[in-house]
Amino acid sequence: MKCVYLLQSTSRPGERYIGSTSNLRVRLAAHNAGQSPHTAKFRPWTVVAAIHFADATKAAEFERYLKTGSGFSFAKRHFW
Repeated sequence: MKCVYLLQSTSRPGERYIGSTSNLRVRLAAHNAGQSPHTAKFRPWTVVAAIHFADATKAAEFERYLKTGSGFSFAKRHFW
C-alpha cells in the first residue's frame, strides 16, 4: 500500500511538503531527523494529511497532481 502525505513545518508553518511512501512512520522520522536535504532546514514536521492507495500508480499520479498549480490549490483548500 502506498501513501501520499502532506507535511507542514511546526517551526515555520508556511513551509509545506508533499511526498509518498510505503511506510509513513519511518519516512516522517527521516524528515524530522534531517535525512532529507529539502526538508532538513524546516524541521520538525507534522503530518497534515495522509491518503492511502492500494494502487501505487494511482498514488504516484495523485502526488504528481498535488505538485501542480491546480493540485496545490486543491490541497490548500482541502488540507492546509
